Amino acid sequence: MMTFILFILIFGVVVISHEFGHFLIAKANGIHVVEFAVGMGPTVFSWKKRETKYSIKLLPLGGACMFEGEDGLNTREGENTEGSFLQANVWARISTVLAGPIFNFILGAVIAVILASVMVFYDPVISGVTQGGPAQQAGLQEGDVITALNGDRVYLLEEVLLFNRVNNGKEFTLEYERDGQRDTVTITPQLNESTGGYVMGIYVGEALKAEGLDVLKYAWYEVRYCVRSTWQSLGLLLRGQVQSDEVAGPVGIAVNVVGKTYTQTKQYGWETVALNMGYITLLLTINLGILNLLPVPALDGGRLVFLLVEVIRGKPVPPEKEGMVHFIDRKSVV
Repeated sequence: MMTFILFILIFGVVVISHEFGHFLIAKANGIHVVEFAVGMGPTVFSWKKRETKYSIKLLPLGGACMFEGEDGLNTREGENTEGSFLQANVWARISTVLAGPIFNFILGAVIAVILASVMVFYDPVISGVTQGGPAQQAGLQEGDVITALNGDRVYLLEEVLLFNRVNNGKEFTLEYERDGQRDTVTITPQLNESTGGYVMGIYVGEALKAEGLDVLKYAWYEVRYCVRSTWQSLGLLLRGQVQSDEVAGPVGIAVNVVGKTYTQTKQYGWETVALNMGYITLLLTINLGILNLLPVPALDGGRLVFLLVEVIRGKPVPPEKEGMVHFIDRKSVV
């Protein structure tokens, strides 16, 4: 029950922020919002204020912000079409569509600042070197600070772990700092027979607490890490290094992430639980923001493709044809 409650709270905050972005910018652009819904399925209760119906749905997953005339739906026949999504200028529609993912990133930034002010971070400092391992053979020592991997800057322990997972045993360059001097070495990870994964032969992580303006700096590091991990995880999926059934959907998030995290942290008190749930919310909102920008029908990115085509052509794609593309995609998702 607690897993369910926590999942609904996390997913609700992320989805509502996304839909509220669409809602707010649509209103600012004079676009008529027909319905703002939280959840999916049959309506449990609703109310209407001015031109918009606000609804709470039975299934606490997802949400919607429906505009008049979008995909040729919710039109008012015989009435003035002012306020229709299709009648708004193309840049107003682009900003309205972009607003959902952008609000997810804004939510992520706010959460990251809050977390950065209370959580402990781990800098990528080498705390130990495995005897005879690849890192020792390359000359790395305890106390060295990892600054870049294959030329990409790293700031957190998590980035080193992510790189090792994505790199999948290939030779790479590691830049480090020692006594104020920087140097670069080449490392070829070794296969760990017991785990089946590749290792560099180092222990990494030095704890610190961000203070003052460093809070903003480490908040940015966390958002940056969430963006990179989402993007690189998509790359792993496309390259076949992660099976599709390993990618968690809503139920998977509830059971595998929220549930396990709650079970493992509840013994340490509600503060620890709240901190971990906040971090899951940060990952999920960044994940949702990025995925919605992919050029896939029915997602915001898919709609942006049609709007950019309109900018290039100087005239819109017929709404019934665009609506058909988005509708077909909806029917294919079960």
